[in-house]
Amino acid sequence: MKRKSYITLSLVLLLGAGSVLSGCSSKEAGATGEQVITVGTQNDYPPFAFADENNELTGYDVEVVKAVDEKLDGYTFEFTAVPWDSMFLALESNKIQAIADQVAKTPERQGKYLFTDESYFAAETVIAVKSGRKDIQTIKDLEGKKIGALAGDSYTLLLEEYNKKAAKPIDLKYSESGNPSEILQDVQNGRIDAYVNDPIMIDAVLEKNDLDVEIVGQPLVNDDMGIVLKKGEQGEELKALIDPILEELKQDGTLAELSKKWTGGEYIPE
Repeated sequence: MKRKSYITLSLVLLLGAGSVLSGCSSKEAGATGEQVITVGTQNDYPPFAFADENNELTGYDVEVVKAVDEKLDGYTFEFTAVPWDSMFLALESNKIQAIADQVAKTPERQGKYLFTDESYFAAETVIAVKSGRKDIQTIKDLEGKKIGALAGDSYTLLLEEYNKKAAKPIDLKYSESGNPSEILQDVQNGRIDAYVNDPIMIDAVLEKNDLDVEIVGQPLVNDDMGIVLKKGEQGEELKALIDPILEELKQDGTLAELSKKWTGGEYIPE
């Protein structure tokens, strides 16, 4: 088992950069004989991926990848913060080679990108509204109302798909900042009616910012999250190596332990 340190970056706008900056130089990585894989994740999506008080990326998704890396020879994973709306473009342009950012395995994404067969988190999708509001409990109750959205995430895709058949479309208000905490502040302040996302992230943001917002109704759907890789020979090789390690981490209790540490519960797929 290899030992290593992870040096994490502050936010890098990858698409505007000529090359990917990483926590150590390619020359240093080359001295280890291992190939560097740059993993993109957000810096504002607690408790899964966020920048801590030292501006280092941490959270459940980051620690899962680090646990995989500890068992994987021949490669070194380094992390860089990428805005959600740039994440897949960065992967397609090879500025990053993997994503660990609570990415649900939707059919559309699986057609474009390479996912690990093994999932590392079982997520729910819920509705958050201003505390005390009673008129919203289900996805149908969102029809005609203003709902915060992040372009391209699985929660927004769910609502966009619903709109194709809705009697009255949901009025999706796409966030320019791409920051879930700002969307939840808009819910509290009445600028939008609701937000649809993961309950664990929502609860973490509400607690941190002391927002007067609550989760209502029953979960809309359940999703399994996987590590996303760039299609191609390298991605296929990594997938073949990562899948058995994720299975091992599931069977030996590592994933459950990390899930309890970061989320308070064991949200591990069957």
